[in-house]
Amino acid sequence: MHPAALDPVAEIVADFRATFGRTPRVFRAPGRVNLIGEHTDYNDGFVMPAALEFDTKVAIAPRPDRLVVVRTRRGEETASLDLDAGSIRPTGTWSDYVFGVARMLEAAGHRLTGADLTITSTVPVGSGLSSSAALEVATVGALAAVSGVALAPIETAKLCQKAENEHVGMRCGIMDQYAAACGVAGHALMIDCRSLEARPVAIDPTCRIVVANSMVHHVLAGGDDYNARRRSCEEGVRRLRPVLGESVRALRDVSLAALAAHRDLLDDVTFRRCRHIVAENDRVL
Repeated sequence: MHPAALDPVAEIVADFRATFGRTPRVFRAPGRVNLIGEHTDYNDGFVMPAALEFDTKVAIAPRPDRLVVVRTRRGEETASLDLDAGSIRPTGTWSDYVFGVARMLEAAGHRLTGADLTITSTVPVGSGLSSSAALEVATVGALAAVSGVALAPIETAKLCQKAENEHVGMRCGIMDQYAAACGVAGHALMIDCRSLEARPVAIDPTCRIVVANSMVHHVLAGGDDYNARRRSCEEGVRRLRPVLGESVRALRDVSLAALAAHRDLLDDVTFRRCRHIVAENDRVL
């Protein structure tokens, strides 16, 4: 096989040209693995993810109208959206991630041009490696660029989180989108999910991160269990704030000692979920 045929960028460009008859620009965003900090991001806590070599690529070229037409690289699935059709509603399919970020860009005051998009990804779906965030971040980069919109990486992450919260219906924290938008090669990111400040943490080049397939399918979109865990954490804060003070905005503000002292205010499930968050923040740090 000719070496050029192995170049994933060349492949998606060739596929786009064959389909749409134009030469696209290509944008990418990585998947991520979280080294430590589980469920702490939506509690204003600390996380330490690392971007991966697996990525999502989006090839894009503008259209003269206000249609957004998106297809997978081999054309297995296609979807379209008229940006002038009024409200954009979720459909429960993968296209929600694409059209959700388009909706949030428009809601933020950025008028988008229509565009044709082709998407390909090496991030395994349902693996817990943030395929959805990679798709969101790559799509925002693509749509913003062809529409003449300049976004800082953290703005991109916040907009993508908002799309997942308000359009897809998954009340996730910002870790996945932040890692996809701001990841640094050769480093993990220590992220403060309250201030949104981060610092890169070098990974020893002699180390290897091994991601094992547990064979358990990971589903967040519309995930009732995930949202239930977030509700438990918020309920814990509501019950603890009257005795700990109004400065307690999230479980980040609660110590293990204070949580143990007021265990009687919480049912067992809520207590255990809150205890995990408080202890996990300490472990990340």
